[in-house]
Amino acid sequence: MARATLRIFLGAAPGVGKTYAMLEEAHRLSGRGEDVVVAFAMDHGRSDTRALMDGLEVIPPHTITYRDTSFQEMDVDAVLARKPRTAVVDEYAHSNIPGSRNPKRWQDVEELLDAGINVLSTVNVQHLASLGDVVTAITDVRQAETVPDDVVRRADQIHLVDISPELLRQRLGDGKIYSADKIDAALSNYFRLGNLTALRELALLWLADRVDEGLAKYRSEQGIEASWPARERIVIGLTGGPEGEVLIRRAARILKRVNGGDLLAVHVRAADGVASESPQALEAQRLLVRDLGGSYHTVAGEDPAKALLDFARSVNATQIVVGISRRRTLVGRLTGRGIGNRVVRDSDDIDVHMVSHPLGGRGVDRPRQRDLGRTRVALGFALAVVLPIVLQLLLAASPSHNIATAVLVQLTGSVAVALLGGLWPALLGALWSSLLVNFFSIPPEGTLTISDPENILALLVFVGVSAAVAAVVDVSARRSKEAARARAEATTLGDLTRGASSAEDTVEGLLKQALDVFQVRGAALFRTVGPSADSSGASVSGWRLVARAGEAAPLSPDGGDNTEQIDAGTRLVLSGRILPASDRRLLSAFGAHLSAQLERRQLAASRREVMRLAESNTMRTSILRAVSHDLRTPLAGIKLAVGGLRQRDVHYTPEEEQELLATIEECSDRLDVLVGNLLDMSRITSDSVNALIRPVRWYEVIPAALHGVPQGRVRVDLPGNMPEIDADAGMLERVIANIVENAIKYAPDSDVVLVGAAGGFSSSTLNGKPAGELRIIDHGQGVPAESVVRMFQPFQRLNDVPSTTGVGLGLAVAKGFTEAMGGTLTAEETPGGGLTMVIRLPLSTGATFPHEEAQAPLEAQSLLLEHHHVPPSGSTDDVSREAR
Repeated sequence: MARATLRIFLGAAPGVGKTYAMLEEAHRLSGRGEDVVVAFAMDHGRSDTRALMDGLEVIPPHTITYRDTSFQEMDVDAVLARKPRTAVVDEYAHSNIPGSRNPKRWQDVEELLDAGINVLSTVNVQHLASLGDVVTAITDVRQAETVPDDVVRRADQIHLVDISPELLRQRLGDGKIYSADKIDAALSNYFRLGNLTALRELALLWLADRVDEGLAKYRSEQGIEASWPARERIVIGLTGGPEGEVLIRRAARILKRVNGGDLLAVHVRAADGVASESPQALEAQRLLVRDLGGSYHTVAGEDPAKALLDFARSVNATQIVVGISRRRTLVGRLTGRGIGNRVVRDSDDIDVHMVSHPLGGRGVDRPRQRDLGRTRVALGFALAVVLPIVLQLLLAASPSHNIATAVLVQLTGSVAVALLGGLWPALLGALWSSLLVNFFSIPPEGTLTISDPENILALLVFVGVSAAVAAVVDVSARRSKEAARARAEATTLGDLTRGASSAEDTVEGLLKQALDVFQVRGAALFRTVGPSADSSGASVSGWRLVARAGEAAPLSPDGGDNTEQIDAGTRLVLSGRILPASDRRLLSAFGAHLSAQLERRQLAASRREVMRLAESNTMRTSILRAVSHDLRTPLAGIKLAVGGLRQRDVHYTPEEEQELLATIEECSDRLDVLVGNLLDMSRITSDSVNALIRPVRWYEVIPAALHGVPQGRVRVDLPGNMPEIDADAGMLERVIANIVENAIKYAPDSDVVLVGAAGGFSSSTLNGKPAGELRIIDHGQGVPAESVVRMFQPFQRLNDVPSTTGVGLGLAVAKGFTEAMGGTLTAEETPGGGLTMVIRLPLSTGATFPHEEAQAPLEAQSLLLEHHHVPPSGSTDDVSREAR
């Protein structure tokens, strides 16, 4: 019997709609008259999914008792006996209860397929065996149920069921995935926006790999031998013309056809310049390359083709993209003077793409303002040999000519040779012409003998004039080359100046630019540390590395091939090749710009210090204003209550006396909080906060932080295995207390939930290191996105509430204390409305998270929850089981 077909609905996370899509497909097949049954499906308490099961035949599940508990599993025997055309089997990766027919549900599915029954099933990307460790690192949850990848890959069809992470979190917040008591914990742990985005990317990439496998199979069946490279690095040659955008987009399309690669655009600033080079076009092309994920480079070179190839080889490029020549003349193209032709000719094993563009063949040839080059010199030598003979034949055809005519004609030929080939071909041509004139035109003709001394003088003048003209041409070529180099350097310096004026260039950026301009492998900037006394009392000084760039950056001021002494205490060192003397001026310019950047750094530091002092003055003014205004209310309340109690002629009832005493106590507490916040803010702004960091567990500080909070207003949901963090217990208590107080104040009709992330494999990080996380969630009115940053500033109140509620320092103090402990305090929108404050602090060094050690935290947690009359919720493992 032929094996039936398997169709799997793949999702990135629970709740994306896999079961719903599978049941919709079952209804579509049933509507076409196909025999479809539901062998096993779970609605997970979702009414929409449950409604889709109506109208489909459902085979009752098989009940198995295990450890005095009843479980329901798919009845494989009943499905085989019913033998429908298609069976719906949910949760492909499910592990069957011991005592079942097979250990895994996918093995049950294999039996159905072998029996000729088509199967529709579902699986989440986190259940794929090859991605188990990746998913654990992302979500902090180990997956107990997995299915081998090759089993899933054998499916005849895989449908990706995908929704955006934001929409999935919204569905969760609306109660469409989990029950209300599990929503906050799920949003704060497994269903974080970053987690869902990463899982979605994993699902897309895994499915893309399967598409590649199918394409490879097709190529094999069709006998297609072409293969794609594993990784490509494409270099785009930009001339500065408007055609560069066409080349960039073409290269990007080429790169999209391969699995990964790098896009590098390089503008070769040639010594002779480019007639149509446009700084505006180059800037637009640089931005386009950046938007496409590539990098932009600028190099200077006398020969653009050679400089482009040298750059390509230095970055191990596999392909080069250049445009066809803009030269309009046929001679210019046939002689191979175009840059593209030379790149193709000398590219060796690098593939070259010659891309057509609207300006191809429409440019204008212009005189080459550079040295003569080997080609012109070779042509000059050939002309120096041939042209005198041709001119002499023309003279011989003339009926009558004299010595003066012959000398002038040959002198014209020598000038032509000098203009073409320069000094040495012109000298050769002059000597050869003088011999021909002597042999054919100076008596006695037919010999090299000269009888008249004046003829000797004429020949010498002839040779001298030819040499002088050749020397002038040669000097002119060198001067043109130097002028073009200076123009290229000036353009590079202009780029440096423009970057410096717009604050784009940094010290590191200038060093990276130097690698491209000078074609070196490493660059470093060193400054003296300053004089100090050694053990003998002598003054010594050392060098400090300020910045470096390149794979072979020098490690000391004397470890490079080129050294530029910027000033007495600063050196720029390059390594990789020895620069010619002609590049020293440009190197000095780089040094000057680096010195300016260092001065800018110092000025920026001074500016920050001035701003800090100004902020301190503003803070002092605000504190004085708060003392003179906001603190009057509690002081006035205390004074009035005390004054009333001291009046001897007024008699109060015991209830009235208790009310006055309560007023005094309440105003004193408010005054204590206000003064404490003011003092804390003053310490924060003056940088006098010193945190006493030690390993701390969250449950140690939360009870004290919630002291005084009305019972029933706060619900705590802490996993038992939350790891230790490095923090100051007193500061952390103050941070939590301020945030909770703020949440209760501005969300009076909402409960406040404290949710912790489970330990073991924390997905939160601080500066690349694991971090612990606590979320304080309310479902109040929330804060607009544009007001989040201002919310953490001192003396800020939401919606300008009356000053009697405080001076607006609670969150500012909380943020300052959190940062003093090396953590972060951020705000996020609560799905469904409200605000979530996220406290992240670094995990304690060497913290361990075995489940066996979780009992003590759980006991303390239960005491904490009992104090607030809230039953403990399920752990993260409960959420992960429910997510399946």
